[in-house]
Amino acid sequence: MGREERPLILVCNDDGIGSAGLKALAESLSPLGEVVVVAPDRERSAAGHSLTLSRPLRAVHLDEGWYSVDGTPTDCITLAVMGLLPRRPHLVAAGINHGSNMGDDVTYSGTVSSAIEATLQGIPAFAVSVAGDGEFNFQTAARIARRLAAEVLRRGLPRDTLLNVNVPNLPPEAIRGVAVTRQGRRVYSETVVRKIDPRGKAYYWIGGTDTNWERVGDTDYDAVSSGWISLTPLHLDLTNHGAIEELQSWGLSLNGGPSV
Repeated sequence: MGREERPLILVCNDDGIGSAGLKALAESLSPLGEVVVVAPDRERSAAGHSLTLSRPLRAVHLDEGWYSVDGTPTDCITLAVMGLLPRRPHLVAAGINHGSNMGDDVTYSGTVSSAIEATLQGIPAFAVSVAGDGEFNFQTAARIARRLAAEVLRRGLPRDTLLNVNVPNLPPEAIRGVAVTRQGRRVYSETVVRKIDPRGKAYYWIGGTDTNWERVGDTDYDAVSSGWISLTPLHLDLTNHGAIEELQSWGLSLNGGPSV
């Protein structure tokens, strides 16, 4: 199969172009097609789905198939698809993130937002993260990423749906299996630490204590904490369809006009 016939796989993250997880992901997917990495030039964790509109972006060609961008993960996907790549990618894979992206935290994650942006552009996408801290084991996450990428390239994904994968920080032989899950809910205990600088002015650190989660049995957190890989389908439609009828019953109107 020639170069042009091989699937084009775009890889991104939010930990930055130099992260070990990004390298592990790119290497794991290389047998499946032509891999191009377009990632932020520095760590952009918790950047969310932000897009840079106030200044121009610069992309640096580091090596064959490797580009760094002085912007957010969403910038990287947009720039890659619309400016850097010679053809439209068949798949976007984001990660491997250094730390979990579960439950409500997906709204903050630049890695998950990479996959969201790709999905908005009609490209099948998934994000993969290692849940844990300390010394990360990327071998397991890289292995499931390759298996998943092969399936997505073969089957595609439902419309407006991306996959969010969280992998316990364990070697492959210690994994119990793969569980299809729903998003968990975090019990918030965030703290804001106030300090005073040498000039007497206050500054603040947004920090967090140990994260607690609701335990309901079928969520990403429950799976990962029990030694399973969590595979969560996320949908771009944030509409609460069940609430539409109730809101219509409120009869809201403006200037006495009818409500719809």
